[in-house]
Amino acid sequence: MTRGFTESASPLGHECNEAVHNTRRVLEVFRERSWPIVFTTVAYENASEASVFRQKLPALNVLTTGSHWTELDPRLDRQAHEWVVLKKWASAFFATDLAAHLTELAVDSIVLTGLTTSGCVRATGVDALQHNFRTLVIEECVSDRDKNAHFAALHDLSAKYCDVWPLHRFFSQLQSNVCD
Repeated sequence: MTRGFTESASPLGHECNEAVHNTRRVLEVFRERSWPIVFTTVAYENASEASVFRQKLPALNVLTTGSHWTELDPRLDRQAHEWVVLKKWASAFFATDLAAHLTELAVDSIVLTGLTTSGCVRATGVDALQHNFRTLVIEECVSDRDKNAHFAALHDLSAKYCDVWPLHRFFSQLQSNVCD
């Protein structure tokens, strides 16, 4: 969740305070349990990077290296040891070493939060499955500028690729130690 997506002044931004707040709650649980946390950001250094993607969605052009828009939302309170993946496309796995990093940490399951549901969340969820990670998307920790696309993506993810749970179920499962 970078400022380019969480701040309404950005052409990519929209009102997503609830998703940011709920993600912070999930992050706090992960930190308490010393579970690994990975953030992502998108940043482009030159016009040739992901050029077709950026032609399709020109608003991505604000995400230049060093730009305010590529910074993680400070409300998430990233800690220095928490890894940040620099990506160029929607999926956090595509053309990154995320899968290798997670495998090295012996991770077999992922809790996926973020923006936008129909773009990065969906693409990452599909790729997570293709890397054989069991993936959980928490409904209240994802958001999209387009509500119809948001709900369609959640439906599609749930039907084929990921578990999709409401936040209360995630916390309930934690209390019963199902997630340990």
